[in-house]
Amino acid sequence: MSKEKRHLANYTPSFWGDIFLSCPSEMDMDAKTQLKCEELKQEVRRMLATTTDKPSQKLHLIDAVQRLGVAYHFEKEIEAALKAIYHGGNDIQSDDLCTVAVRFRLLREHGFSVPCETFTKFKDEKGNFKASLTSDVRGLLELYEAAHLGVHGEEILEELLFSPPLI
Repeated sequence: MSKEKRHLANYTPSFWGDIFLSCPSEMDMDAKTQLKCEELKQEVRRMLATTTDKPSQKLHLIDAVQRLGVAYHFEKEIEAALKAIYHGGNDIQSDDLCTVAVRFRLLREHGFSVPCETFTKFKDEKGNFKASLTSDVRGLLELYEAAHLGVHGEEILEELLFSPPLI
């Protein structure tokens, strides 16, 4: 053991104290709150398991559940829903950039092979992204997020990341 004397830092206590050192768990919830939590989980499970005429709604639901950070409660249901969407293939024939980009991103995030050519319908004759897309802010944001899941050699996605033509 070293006899070296170490200096202690005299940090001032945080304004917040130790409030963030612990987080409420299900054990701390009363019975009514736990029951409501379970009911809500079952409702989300039901929403993910039911078939719908609009697969785009399910995509946006999965996206919302993941962004809220509660997807770990619904891993099986999300995987089953994404498999159905993937194998349904062309069920989502959308001209909506946001929906196409969310589908691409979610499927890639979950390990499905989705071609980047799905974005070619948003290009004009010259090979540039259509100027009309500049008004679709949400679609552009989703497209930019999806571009981060590209692999080397996917020119459409690399073009978006390294020389954003629409900004």
